[in-house]
Amino acid sequence: MEAALAELERVQLQILQRISKLELSHLPQNAKTIPSSSSLTNGDASSDVEACLSNILRSNGVNGFIFKRVASGYYDWPLESRRDVLGAASVHHLCKSIVLVNTQAPSNVIDCSDRNNSKYYVVVVQYTARFNAETVKNFLYTLNNGKISKKKFNLRLAPEETSIKLTGYEHNAVTCIGMQTDIPVILDEAIVKLDPDFFWLGGGEVDLKLGIRISEFINFVKPFIVSCSGT
Repeated sequence: MEAALAELERVQLQILQRISKLELSHLPQNAKTIPSSSSLTNGDASSDVEACLSNILRSNGVNGFIFKRVASGYYDWPLESRRDVLGAASVHHLCKSIVLVNTQAPSNVIDCSDRNNSKYYVVVVQYTARFNAETVKNFLYTLNNGKISKKKFNLRLAPEETSIKLTGYEHNAVTCIGMQTDIPVILDEAIVKLDPDFFWLGGGEVDLKLGIRISEFINFVKPFIVSCSGT
């Protein structure tokens, strides 16, 4: 029985790998856009985090993704160098996930159980954009049909220790996949409009980056899509 289950698992893994390759083959063919699909299953430096996140993504029907290991000095490089090492389509396709805390939330709002009125949010924005907290404040006010005073929304960057506790990821490693807490995600509308439909963000470790098809990211994470940045 165990041998049969092991064989079934092996066949399922092969099928998932083939699906991943097929999905990636349908992504734009610009060499700077999508790295080689073989890297998806035969990475240069796989890790437990990479394996875990890959499993989460695939088990939720996400196949258009890839992980890329980068050098330790990655964050000292200009965006153009980061773009080149990742094979991103442009510097605008490089994004980050930041944890925000509502410092003016009512005393009964202490967690993320209500995604419409959460104590914390993760916002995904481009490195080339300037985050505008006021637009998120207005969005949340409207989302709650004006029943909560605007004064009760004041989104600020969460302390690093809080971010680590909520997400399980350290600074420069935060990703929306596999977080310790189910924090509601806000995706900047500018990212949705990117062409090609593939962007990069943190991959769970400081030197690990995740490239993923934007449409699949949206289908899985189900973020609020808000215009919350400027250039």
